Amino acid sequence: MKLPSTIFNTAWLQPPMRTFARWFFRVKGWRIEGELPPEAQRCVLIAAPHTSNWDLPYMLLAAFALRMDVHWMGKASIFKFPWGPLMRWLGGIAVQRGEQRGNQVEAAVQAVRAAEGPLQLVIAPEGTRSRVREWKTGFYRIAQGAQLPILPSYLDFGSRRVGLGPLFWPTGDAEADIAQLRAFYAPFKGLREDLFDGS
Repeated sequence: MKLPSTIFNTAWLQPPMRTFARWFFRVKGWRIEGELPPEAQRCVLIAAPHTSNWDLPYMLLAAFALRMDVHWMGKASIFKFPWGPLMRWLGGIAVQRGEQRGNQVEAAVQAVRAAEGPLQLVIAPEGTRSRVREWKTGFYRIAQGAQLPILPSYLDFGSRRVGLGPLFWPTGDAEADIAQLRAFYAPFKGLREDLFDGS
């Protein structure tokens, strides 16, 4: 299944949006770090820390600055007329969710497998803007099920930097792998520092 064009890969929008994104971060005093590696053309992109509604516009601009083609999962009902075309243009992929949590992960895996072309699937592992002690494991199980690498992305409001970390391939030991990924995020600070547990 070929994915429809999105705001991120619409040819005439890319140059002005990339220029605007880089200008925005420069004016705000932020550094843009890293670049999308060739092996991450298809990956699960984890976004953390997630502590504020402001994270979304910053991450959307970061996607343009870093030349990414990001997508996100949404329940099929929000893709019904008249909002479907807009949601898909914004990077949405409809998922038919079952009643059980495991079914939701499997539905996401099947949707990713069926999608052709570049796909950086954005997931916030904290699952909420509130403070959490443990990350949700859905992002890991989707990456493992779809046989995709995991690429950490970050917004560090403490040192004003946005970027991409090293590509990570799941080993099958979810507990150890997630602990390693969380360790990568330990130095970063969200906009609301009190809501991010970097331990």
